[in-house]
Amino acid sequence: MQEIRTQTGSAFQNMRVWQKAMTLVSLVYRLARQLPKEELFALSSQVRRCAVSVPSNIAEGSKRGTKKDFLQFLRIASGSAAELETQLLLMQNEYHIDATEALQELNQLQRMLESLMNKL
Repeated sequence: MQEIRTQTGSAFQNMRVWQKAMTLVSLVYRLARQLPKEELFALSSQVRRCAVSVPSNIAEGSKRGTKKDFLQFLRIASGSAAELETQLLLMQNEYHIDATEALQELNQLQRMLESLMNKL
C-alpha cells in the first residue's frame, strides 16, 4: 500500500477516511492499466473517474462548512464507492483481473464512511 504525500496540509488531508480513499485511487489506477486497450474509453475511464470521486467528495464536503452539507457529500462518496465496487467486480469477472486488494481496501473505506456518517 502506497503512502499518500500531501502538500498543503488542508484539514481533509488529515482525515483517515480521505487518506484511505486516496490509497484506493492509486490501487484502482494500477488495476485500470491492466484492462485491454478497447476499454480505454469505457471501463478504464469510468473506474478511474469513480475512484477519484470518492476522496474528491470527502474533501469538498469537509470544506462546505456545515454538518448537513458534509453529510450529503459523504453520501455521494458512499454512492461512488458502491459504484466502484461494481466496476471492480466487473473487472474481475470479465477480464480476470485480481482486484482482491482493492476490494478489501474499498470495504474498509465503506465502513469508515458509514461510521463517519453515523457520527454526524
